[in-house]
Amino acid sequence: MISPTQATPPLVSIIIPVYNGAQWIGETLASALSQTYSNIEIIVVNDGSTDNTADVVCRYAQANLQLVEQPNRGQSAALNHGLSLAKGDYIQYLDGDDLLAPDKIERQLAFLQRQPPGTVSCCEWTRFYQDASQSQFIPQPLWQDFAPVDWLLCAWDNHLMMHGATWLIPKAVVNKAGEWDERLTLINDFEYFSRVVLASQQVRFCWGAKTYYRSGLPNSVSGLKSDTAWQSAFCSLNRGTQNLLAEEDSPRTRRVCANVFQRYVYEVYPAVPNLRQRAQQRVYQLGGATERPIGGPLFSLLRTVLGWRLAKVTKEWLYQYGYDRWRQKHSGLRSAVGVPSP
Repeated sequence: MISPTQATPPLVSIIIPVYNGAQWIGETLASALSQTYSNIEIIVVNDGSTDNTADVVCRYAQANLQLVEQPNRGQSAALNHGLSLAKGDYIQYLDGDDLLAPDKIERQLAFLQRQPPGTVSCCEWTRFYQDASQSQFIPQPLWQDFAPVDWLLCAWDNHLMMHGATWLIPKAVVNKAGEWDERLTLINDFEYFSRVVLASQQVRFCWGAKTYYRSGLPNSVSGLKSDTAWQSAFCSLNRGTQNLLAEEDSPRTRRVCANVFQRYVYEVYPAVPNLRQRAQQRVYQLGGATERPIGGPLFSLLRTVLGWRLAKVTKEWLYQYGYDRWRQKHSGLRSAVGVPSP
């Protein structure tokens, strides 16, 4: 729907950061270029890739596709570079290995234009590993309308994600929220989207618009488990919770923020003891957490006998030892049939 004052349909800027994504970027670009809504610009920021990512992007050359090169500075810097070039009235983020349904932008933009100014929208999404067509869209508690604070409370209290490609955001809200924090790597979106949501007037869920989140990639940022990555995660959680508490400092927000830090303690153990101590201090400062360690059947059994700390160490050792033995046992067979070893 176009307002009477608009001479042309709104422009949507699709910003795609990519690093060594030659294997997937073609499929991602195809999903962006096949959008049924035509007034789009696509900005691909190649973050110093050492593979042939740029060559693949060039094969898809069109007037509305721009390839930007920069030295390797990280995903957040690539996103900020793309934002600085974006001319759109709306911003669509898209990782270099994720996919959009063909009518994603058309559906969501029409939906947003029926909402009050300052509204941001998210949509249906599914996780896939190889073939997106086999994925199922299973509703989650976040698949509904929320006031901004309530959206964050639901997401954080239930440990739910809404991956970046689901959002369609008015440029005015993006400008109000500010840039991505370039100091952050792991879960940089936790902090960034806390600002986007709080900068909005409301969050509205758009049924029918769909995105596909690729999982299982060995070198993905979300899979990083180094001390530097855990530092980034802690900083992102700290800044994101501060953003929420600045908007509403109440018993309910303090409890949820305490649970965020308690979950972090469970997840990183036994690594980074200094960060775990800082996270635990935040839990105490916020009045204590109700979060309890959770896991699969093996972890639950071990926790009953050993306690959660020893149970986690034991489970990870068992998984690693069992995986290594399986890999050694089957490496010869995999080579014989031409399947690369993991």
